[in-house]
Amino acid sequence: MGLADWPGKSAAGPEQVEHLAVHHMLDVSAVAECLIGPFGFDRPLREALVLLVALHDLGKISDSFRRMLREDIPQSFRHWELTEALLLELDPALAAHLRGDPWHRQTLYAAVAGHHGRPSKRNMGGLEWSGRRPRDYRLALEAVGSGLDDARAAVMAFCGLFPEASLDGLSDDRTIALSWWLPGFCTVADWIGSNTDLLRPPTSCPALPDYRAKAREAARTAVAGAGLASGRARDIRLFDFKLRPMQASCAEVPLTDGPMLAVIEDETGAGKTEAALILAQRMLLAGKGRGLFLALPTMATADAMFRRAAETVGRLFDRQTTLTLAHGRAGLSVDFRDILKGGPRGEDEATCSDWLAESRRRALLADVGVGTIDQALLSVLPVKFQALRHFGLSSKILIVDEVHELGEPYIGAELEALLRMHRAAGGSAILLTATLPMAQRARLLSIYGGASDSPAYPALTVAGGTTMTGLRRDTGPGKGAVRIEQLSRPDEAVEVLSEWAGKGAACVWVRNAVDDAIAAVVMLREKGIAAHLLHARFALSDRKRIEAEVLARAGKEGQGREGFVLVGTQVLESSLDLDFDVMVSDLAPMAALIQRAGRLWRHMALRPAASRPVPAPVLHVLSPDPAQVANAHWLHGTLDRGAWVYPVADQWRTADVLFRAGWIEAPSGLRALIEAVHGEEAGPVPEALLEAEVTAEGKGAAARGHAAQNIVDLAAGYRAGGQANDDARYPTRLGEAQRVLVLARRKTSGLRAWADEAGPEAWPLSEVSARLSRLDALPLPEQSAPEIVAVTRDWPEWKRAEYHLCPVAEDGKICAGLRYEEEYGLIFQSLA
Repeated sequence: MGLADWPGKSAAGPEQVEHLAVHHMLDVSAVAECLIGPFGFDRPLREALVLLVALHDLGKISDSFRRMLREDIPQSFRHWELTEALLLELDPALAAHLRGDPWHRQTLYAAVAGHHGRPSKRNMGGLEWSGRRPRDYRLALEAVGSGLDDARAAVMAFCGLFPEASLDGLSDDRTIALSWWLPGFCTVADWIGSNTDLLRPPTSCPALPDYRAKAREAARTAVAGAGLASGRARDIRLFDFKLRPMQASCAEVPLTDGPMLAVIEDETGAGKTEAALILAQRMLLAGKGRGLFLALPTMATADAMFRRAAETVGRLFDRQTTLTLAHGRAGLSVDFRDILKGGPRGEDEATCSDWLAESRRRALLADVGVGTIDQALLSVLPVKFQALRHFGLSSKILIVDEVHELGEPYIGAELEALLRMHRAAGGSAILLTATLPMAQRARLLSIYGGASDSPAYPALTVAGGTTMTGLRRDTGPGKGAVRIEQLSRPDEAVEVLSEWAGKGAACVWVRNAVDDAIAAVVMLREKGIAAHLLHARFALSDRKRIEAEVLARAGKEGQGREGFVLVGTQVLESSLDLDFDVMVSDLAPMAALIQRAGRLWRHMALRPAASRPVPAPVLHVLSPDPAQVANAHWLHGTLDRGAWVYPVADQWRTADVLFRAGWIEAPSGLRALIEAVHGEEAGPVPEALLEAEVTAEGKGAAARGHAAQNIVDLAAGYRAGGQANDDARYPTRLGEAQRVLVLARRKTSGLRAWADEAGPEAWPLSEVSARLSRLDALPLPEQSAPEIVAVTRDWPEWKRAEYHLCPVAEDGKICAGLRYEEEYGLIFQSLA
């Protein structure tokens, strides 16, 4: 037999021929050569890694794989499991060429064999195994059968194609880091190398060097077509405007050698995003990455950031920049769809290939990705293709915005693991925050070998490098200190909003809970105030419509804002660039209140104080008196469901500190306010709240322990630490389980999507989520009803199990206790 006897892929059609395993392996190695250049490996290690990638499908040279391909006989061992067995069996030949430590070789063998999204869990023993080989190993070689000698010949031939390959000099730590990186790298090379339009099987059987030469030409075209051709960062001015203080600091701060972490702390609206992009460009020029990933806390903030990034990032590189949006509803983003439509685009405009847009996993491979932090956190959880996400991020400057929102114990532990893994791969990061507690900042800086106990604010801190404080103040018009006024009852909030709306002010009431927001709008409308409502329990089509209306009235360039009144929930804290004259907020922890206050008198250059109908910025806080705490339900007499949203100890400390201070003065006074509530030296709470605080601390410790169990064991390496579990089993965030309802309208032709006029995206735009526990208590529509089955029969099984199709009656009723209205969203009603 010979290498021409082992097919790697079936014939594409009746007139086509099979693609030989060795030819496909050379296709993938040619792609790997194109992809690996910018990663900065020295030549011997670079050739060694590409050689290992070339051998990724060695297990296809086996009797069992050929029978499966030609006779459809199931395999007892997957071909990639056979690859690991063969690499171990043929190690003597590879060791003579690659050299290095045996443990390092077997670790990387397992990594490259695990390129289908998971490492093998077969018991293969190891290179220094003594005695009788494990049963899995022996059975694997039986499955290889007559392919063993040809597999050996393939290894020898491939070694000859990479004469300088060597693993000499690798440390244990470097090997472990590479074991997490290599599977993802191999996956990408395999995906692109399987492009049969460009990498076609030859009709004859050329010698391997001759085939390799043609594969290299095709690989360059395939890599460029996928949107992964590397460009160089351009040393040009990104922004034409005069730089603000933090932005100027980011243009000047000295960079450190090697992987670098910078923390940007400044008030809301200070231009931190632009500051981060200026610093990131300098880091790209210094070789600290070859792209960016901007991670945001929510899909709404990611969509807003994508819109902003699309205007700038196209100028970062000397070729057209690829830009993707990475989250579960990216396909519903109008801005992303506009890029995907293609058409002529200028050289400074970002684009996106069809290949990159096919999945959220691939989105992390673009030059610039924008997405939720969850997409990055999946790279440290034991889920399928975790290593692919890690590889995608490894070449990026990771920019995490609103990092203060990631302080909750579970997601905070994930973020720390993400930064550790990123640094181990040579990655650099920039963290943006307005309200980060110093203790959390210290933990994050320590991951990159840095430390800072400076209370100065604003601050730009480079781990192990310079800390820039004392930034000059903006000379433009400012809003000054925000006065705090306490309101004791919701009806007082209604009176404040009614009064100022009548005087032409743009007003907002930020509530902690959706039910409370709905109740507030009802109260305002009963007073004759045409209040608008925005929260997370609207169908996506309605939410997008309302967001557009709100931005048109109260956005940066908003028109017709006089007398506009909005009631919303936490979605207003960071996702939309809004500017109000008057603000009421339910009591929330200090960090959240500071974020909310950032939407008060925001765009002073456009709307200076003299043009506003209110003499000064005031934050009206709906809260009970912190001096009157009778029991743990201190908040419940003032707030309804919103009293349960945040830890009561944080709420009390916020009220106590804020009402005594009487002001929020930004930026100079923010650090003291944050530390007084969220810092390690926060004061004691009243005795009536002690038990609640201890309970909350216990839950936090349990959540951090949960995270420790879920996060992959980085020190164990890919084979022992990697898994291929379902994402749902390993959530990126803890919280109450949600159920997705898909809303429908009854028409004469049957059930139609709630957003029926939205075209092909009508059904996704008709989805709304709510807490599973609340929905399970209701008699939701029976999914076996014929009219529902007519829609859901084509859904995948997982969707039928997790989603619930809900017809909405003319009067809004879904079932007893639940209704939906365009103006109010999903409404829970008492069944009593």
